[in-house]
Amino acid sequence: MAVKLVALFKKPEDVKAFEAHYFQVHVPLAEKMPGLQKVEYNRAIGSPFGEPAYYMIAELTFESMDALNASMVSEEGKAAAKDLMGFAGNLVQLVFTETVNQPAEVH
Repeated sequence: MAVKLVALFKKPEDVKAFEAHYFQVHVPLAEKMPGLQKVEYNRAIGSPFGEPAYYMIAELTFESMDALNASMVSEEGKAAAKDLMGFAGNLVQLVFTETVNQPAEVH
């Protein structure tokens, strides 16, 4: 079953500087992580309840939890983690997710 490493970012004080570092430095590092199957970057544009809790959400998909764990301890994973903590350690929350398929009809 595919799993994701999801990075939830609070809105930074300096959005322009954050995005410059994120897309020019961090994303290229993260995309070198072995076993990475797919990446999606999402910018929050609103919320039905006012200001969104998160500004940017990144979803990195791996084949399995074992593949994700191996990627995180690889040299590429360590480099991406070090960079992440350096520029956004106070802004980011990381979670592991798996897709949950609910039956079409629940009794």
